[in-house]
Amino acid sequence: MENFEQFLAKWPRERRARIAESATEEQVLAALCKDTLQPEDFLVLLSPAAAPHLEDLAQRAHELTLRYFGRAVNLFTPLYISDVCTNQCRYCGFNAKNTQPRRHLNMDEIEAEARVIADMGLQHILLLTGDARKLSSPEYIADAARRIKPMFASVGVEVYSLTEDEYRLLIDAGVDSMTMFQETYNPELYDWLHPAGPKKDYSFRLNAPERAARAGMRSLGVGALLGLDEFIQDAFCTGLHAWWLMRHYPGVDVGVSIPRICSHEGSFDIPHAVGDRQFVQYITAMRCFLPRSGITCSSRESAFMRDHLIPLGVTRVSAGVSTAVGGRATEADNSGQFDITDHRSVEEMTAALAGIGYQAVIKDWEDPTSTHA
Repeated sequence: MENFEQFLAKWPRERRARIAESATEEQVLAALCKDTLQPEDFLVLLSPAAAPHLEDLAQRAHELTLRYFGRAVNLFTPLYISDVCTNQCRYCGFNAKNTQPRRHLNMDEIEAEARVIADMGLQHILLLTGDARKLSSPEYIADAARRIKPMFASVGVEVYSLTEDEYRLLIDAGVDSMTMFQETYNPELYDWLHPAGPKKDYSFRLNAPERAARAGMRSLGVGALLGLDEFIQDAFCTGLHAWWLMRHYPGVDVGVSIPRICSHEGSFDIPHAVGDRQFVQYITAMRCFLPRSGITCSSRESAFMRDHLIPLGVTRVSAGVSTAVGGRATEADNSGQFDITDHRSVEEMTAALAGIGYQAVIKDWEDPTSTHA
């Protein structure tokens, strides 16, 4: 069976651009009336021709979100356990060349941080590390998951790319979901953005979600860091990646994350900044293309933006966020991976959702073999 990289090669950059540039109003309106969209339809809804129909897109996305998700929004929070990194990603605060203090938590410190999160009432947690295999090894991540699993209904990871056997190791330790940001689906740009470090291997990262699915991971999340490449290119490839995974692994829950690049420790000029209207077009087009997929919006976005995106398709948001290693149970002098904009606590997020007619869901799944009470 061909992998996603081979499938993506059938959608070269020129083909994507040609379809988007030639899209017509009639094609946009036709796509909005379809129950099932094909990749070409998704491209049409991302195209300039669809921009004047943003209200129609919003209405359609709202209808589909209510149909498949009701008024429920899942809450989660990240737990950064190490920011030691060997990569030199030009856009990231963990860049190995950045000189800020670094921190690597031991198991007792990880448990202390996790207990603070559990006391907030959250049941879904995401473990994150920098890419330093000798220090933050797969075994270290597995030990961390095993230590905190009794406190939570679900433990996910957002870590460097792993082998199929390494994903199986994490699953055996209680991890049930993984998120993998490709950052950009443009191989040439990807190579420039990652001048040194293991993350430089574009193919190994691109095919990581499939390896996790083969290993038995229950839930996958994919996404591009919007703003690195031209909007339509990475927006389309992100949706196509999720669509392909859903078709080849129908028993796996596949979702999409929608981060826009923001500031960090160091400096990076955003080459293709995505404005709010384009951002809304992306989310609503994604909801029309993948009506049953969860869409995650992080605290990179403002409270105002996140509250207004929820009726348009967002089904999962973070709360009580810190992107620094530690800092919940102890004070941390290390900076975060990126600057967050929405600083609301779990209680504030829950109240805000209720204020717009939505329910905060603390737990939407639990491993039936778990001992978590």
